[in-house]
Amino acid sequence: MVEHFDTRLVKLARKGNQEAFAELVELYKDKLYHLAYRMLNNRHEAEDVVQETFLRVHKNWMRYDENQKFSTWIYRIATNLSIDRLRKRKPSYSLDAELNDQEGTDGYALIPGDERTPESEYMLSETQQSIHQAIDSLPAKYKSVMILRYLQEMSLQEIGDTLGMPVTTVKTRVHRGREFLRKKLESSKFFI
Repeated sequence: MVEHFDTRLVKLARKGNQEAFAELVELYKDKLYHLAYRMLNNRHEAEDVVQETFLRVHKNWMRYDENQKFSTWIYRIATNLSIDRLRKRKPSYSLDAELNDQEGTDGYALIPGDERTPESEYMLSETQQSIHQAIDSLPAKYKSVMILRYLQEMSLQEIGDTLGMPVTTVKTRVHRGREFLRKKLESSKFFI
C-alpha cells in the first residue's frame, strides 16, 4: 500500500508537482535521518545527509528508474552519502556522545522494565556505549550493511538493492560484521 502511494507521489513530483515532493519529504525524512544518524552517530551530519539526499533526488529525477522501488533508490542515495562522510572523517570515538545528545538517545539495548535500579541503568548505559563503540569501529562496508539489516530491519534482498550488490555479498558482509561485533563485544568487560 505504501509503495503504491509512493509511486503516485513520485510520478507527480517528477512532473514538477511541489506538493507531491513535499509529501515525499515528509514521508521519508525521519526514516532517512535515523539511518544516517545510526551510521554517522552525529545529529548535524545526519541532518545534512537528509537534506543532501532530497536535493539529489530533486536534481536527478531523470536517473530514477520507475521499475525500481522509490524507497530503494532514496535509501541508496542516503546510505552512499553517509558512507562518503564516514570515509572522509577521521576516526573519533567518544564515550559520552549519546549522553550529550539527548535527542539521539534511541537505546539499541534499552529493555523496558518496571524494576529499574540505578545499578541496572548504569550497566545499561555502559552496555549501550560498548555497543555503539563496536558499531562505530566497523569498517564502512560492514557498518552500512549491519545498520540496514538490524536497525532498519531490511531484508537481505532490500539491502542488496539499496547498496547495489548481490545478495551473496550482503550475506557475507552481515556474517563478517556480526563476527567482528561479537569479537569486539566479547573482549569488552561486559561479556566476560
